[in-house]
Amino acid sequence: MLSSMSSPIPGALLLCIDLQDIFLKAMPDAGRLSSRCEFAIEAARLLGIPVAFTEQVPQKLGPTAPQFLKAAAGGTRRKPQQLAKNTFSALADDGIRETLLEKHKVEHLILCGIETPICVYQTALDAINSDLQVTLLTDCLSARRPDDAREALAALIRLGAYALPSETIFYSVVGTTEHPAFKDYTKLVKKYST
Repeated sequence: MLSSMSSPIPGALLLCIDLQDIFLKAMPDAGRLSSRCEFAIEAARLLGIPVAFTEQVPQKLGPTAPQFLKAAAGGTRRKPQQLAKNTFSALADDGIRETLLEKHKVEHLILCGIETPICVYQTALDAINSDLQVTLLTDCLSARRPDDAREALAALIRLGAYALPSETIFYSVVGTTEHPAFKDYTKLVKKYST
């Protein structure tokens, strides 16, 4: 579990799953989801937690929506990592699995994105089965069918995943008003409070 600390979580990575326009348009709460995911991406970047994006068959379905890539870049010219897949679980793709587990040495996946009962669920399940810690940012997930999403989240929690709102997680990383990023983080919270 994430504990209060003044430095980034060792081995953590925020994995944003399939935040592509074609899928966003199908979500009943697309505006809220976009805002909360942008918040999570900016918070992770501010706190030194790496961010990566998966894209479901991007050559057919399009890339990650630009606002998320912009949030991850944070005004730099550095291009965020975009990982194409045709599997529902990101970790079922050998290239993504190698990138995350061997190159980035990920030990803790923080997940946001869509769709909760499909790609998010299968990615989290594979991560748990690979002995990774998994945290699901509950306000940064969505599905076409909310009842299905609730059932999938409940199943993942029973299997050992943590499911909490993004502010809860990132305030746990900040831990104290003495954290060097505290003021910038609270500004970010206010920016995305509406």
